[in-house]
Amino acid sequence: MPRKTIIFGNGLGMALNPEEFSLDTAIGTVWHDDDFLDDASKQLITSCLPEECDGRPHGEDELDILQLALSACDFLSDIRGSRIHWLSEEGQQFPHAVRKFIYHTALQFHQCDDVLPDGFLGPLAEFINQTNSHVATLNYDNLLYQPLIEREVLKGYSGALVDGFHRTGFNVDNMERLYSRNFGYYLHLHGSPLFIDRGNSTIKLNQCDLAEQTDTVSQHIVLTHFEHKPTVISGSEVLLSYWRKLAEAIGESEEVILVGYSGADDHLNAMIHNAANVPVRVVEWAGAGDEEARMEHWTETLASEVTLVRRENILEFQEW
Repeated sequence: MPRKTIIFGNGLGMALNPEEFSLDTAIGTVWHDDDFLDDASKQLITSCLPEECDGRPHGEDELDILQLALSACDFLSDIRGSRIHWLSEEGQQFPHAVRKFIYHTALQFHQCDDVLPDGFLGPLAEFINQTNSHVATLNYDNLLYQPLIEREVLKGYSGALVDGFHRTGFNVDNMERLYSRNFGYYLHLHGSPLFIDRGNSTIKLNQCDLAEQTDTVSQHIVLTHFEHKPTVISGSEVLLSYWRKLAEAIGESEEVILVGYSGADDHLNAMIHNAANVPVRVVEWAGAGDEEARMEHWTETLASEVTLVRRENILEFQEW
């Protein structure tokens, strides 16, 4: 069977538990837990925010401001040759505070207790195992990753999909199809709390190790406004490699299926737009708006041959 590329947005979590998978909820949990952020870190973060933010960030707009400030700090920190540091003492502490905050916010989604129904996961895993179809996620949660391990879709080179991580860490060469292998790709397009740097390598933590990461920071999580997501991606070899592999995946697929995706990621839309000869199927919640208006939205956004599938519950979709 010809392979496809299946891309999942945050609609999976929202279909399960909208409150639990709300960005504002995750931010609030981290903000009010002293194990994650001390008062000094909170003060550094709030110093960047407008007064109407009510004392803490609430969504991507505020996170975008933090990302811009973080990029500026990184740029100034990289300037060498001066006997003085370009940043104040507080400025030097700012990147660690923001990255720790972003990491633990993403971790809240990964550690949610909700699980996808077997009626959704079973047919999906069977289809992937039969076709080696590619899977890409825009989320930080564990809704797909762990179940696909348990169903042996992800099983090293013996599974249908690989993600580029091997014994010594990530290397894009691990995704090359040698020795007549025909696996597909599993791509965390916006990163994962499992990805952390150790020395000169990026490793993938085991699930059981996450509870120990109270002071962890990561450069492999994209949690910002869509306008600046490419900037964050370009700073991570892992994520940059994943987006390049996504272009390859779409190019060899007979169809792209978007599930629970809002259409707000211009970076992704442009990539699909550039693959104009690949048909696209969009699976979305029926409550997203008027069907005719939604069809017009998707046609304008993707400029591709689009089939729109609407469900009262997208987790009931099984027609892969």
